[in-house]
Amino acid sequence: MKYNPLFLPLAAVGIALACVRPVAAQVVTNPAQVQSGHYDVEAAHTQVGFSVLHFGFTNYGGVFSQVSGTLDLNAHAPSASKLSVTIPLASVQTTSSRLTEELKGDQWFDATKFPNATFISRSVQVTGASDATVEGDLTLHGVTRPETLKIHFIGAGVNAMDKKYTAGFEATATIKRSDFGVKMYVPYVSDEVRLFINGAFEKQG
Repeated sequence: MKYNPLFLPLAAVGIALACVRPVAAQVVTNPAQVQSGHYDVEAAHTQVGFSVLHFGFTNYGGVFSQVSGTLDLNAHAPSASKLSVTIPLASVQTTSSRLTEELKGDQWFDATKFPNATFISRSVQVTGASDATVEGDLTLHGVTRPETLKIHFIGAGVNAMDKKYTAGFEATATIKRSDFGVKMYVPYVSDEVRLFINGAFEKQG
């Protein structure tokens, strides 16, 4: 067999690339196998989206970022878990720069006067193998009201990139914005607001 002088260098490059390639994370999808403990929101991969019915024609929405908060997770007794989340309202983004600025103003979120929305849990009730409802107090636009999140556990494991143990959830809720004093354009823009939350939490300690 003829020796190819390029073989060894190419093989060395292949081995080097294989060594630096991230190892696939070992993800658990059974909530009972998740590590209990104190978690912080991982803001870069956490989003809070919203959607309203616009003039009866289309659903239109936006997203908040830079979310912060904590999760005290008890995998063996989920009802003992506690959640606290803070959403900076000035982080709102839509596909319209004009509307984005309008939403920050005093006719909508009034983000200068009320910079944050918060949700603090009061109770957790397991409703399925990977599902739960979380009842808590939502504070928005200076008003605090009880609201309910429907939570679905996605998975948990060590992040292959930063080596941090991470748990991921998604949540939905429907609120009435008029309950919080945000009444602009009701009913042309729906009073009901659907919330869609993708949450990543990193274990501390």
